[in-house]
Amino acid sequence: MTGPMSGGLLPDRHPTGDFFVCDIFGASPKDDLASMEHPIFSLSTRPDRRVLSYAHNGVAVEVVPSVKGRATIHDKDILIYCISQLVAAMNAGRQVGRTLTLRAHDLLVATNRDTGGESYSRLREGFERLAGTRITTNIDTGGVEATRGFGLIESWEILRKSRGGRMISVTVTLSDWLYRAVCARSVLTLSRDYFRLRKPLERRVYELARKHCGRQAEWAISVPVLHLKSGSASPVRVFRAAVRKMIAENHLPDYSLAEREGDVLVVTRRAKPRPMDAPVLLEDTLAMVRELRPGSDVYALQARWVAWWDETGRPRLQNPDRAFLAWVKTQKDG
Repeated sequence: MTGPMSGGLLPDRHPTGDFFVCDIFGASPKDDLASMEHPIFSLSTRPDRRVLSYAHNGVAVEVVPSVKGRATIHDKDILIYCISQLVAAMNAGRQVGRTLTLRAHDLLVATNRDTGGESYSRLREGFERLAGTRITTNIDTGGVEATRGFGLIESWEILRKSRGGRMISVTVTLSDWLYRAVCARSVLTLSRDYFRLRKPLERRVYELARKHCGRQAEWAISVPVLHLKSGSASPVRVFRAAVRKMIAENHLPDYSLAEREGDVLVVTRRAKPRPMDAPVLLEDTLAMVRELRPGSDVYALQARWVAWWDETGRPRLQNPDRAFLAWVKTQKDG
């Protein structure tokens, strides 16, 4: 950096490694396993001030909201963005810390949100709910089980505002509980289409499908247990009707849903496995992409290119490396 305005971020005032700048474009969305498994986030679109108590298979969770309500599953986008940046940096061999600086605009773009003025206000409200929501749990993260209380984020601070009052960049300190999970790589990659899911329950069911079905062909769960694990506040009959609507609409990324006799939901992986004959790229080519797109997650780009190649009919490529480089140059988001 040459000055305080370089890259739209303040200078790195914490050179010891406790401070990490979110600057990796196109990082694959990552979610932590613990919050995918357990219903920490509210599915309500209105301020949810109820205390959530959840117990299942030896795990106990109590979530206490602030006066502004419990953190919502849409607020979780902030954590997903932070986790994604940390994992991509770790993959690139960079030092990371649980205090991050990020540009609000980058977060909004990465999570498929509008970048108008109202979005910045909603983002600020999300930070407030994340910091105000308190959790007491014995969930194991990073191989350590401890019953403790903490916030989803420890703190946050707006670093700069434009004349119009928009937040430009913020610092956020993740809870030690969440940071430990990231460092232990207790995370899973999400479909980018996750951020296109409008309804909170769709997002929650996708999380559970991704966690439990994963790469398997099928996963089955009883509707009452799914209701418990989802954290839905609706009666089971209303929840069941909502799940049936999801089955009919059939637009979850990666997975399709079906109902089975005995009040059971069946989740089937719809995505095709990576083709065995997918183009293989040279390491030198990936190194060239790192120079072409500094800060990009080259392996995420490679996966997207292979998926694009597969979806376009698997055309024969005389020179896969040259084709990949040409494709990368067309990607505006790096």
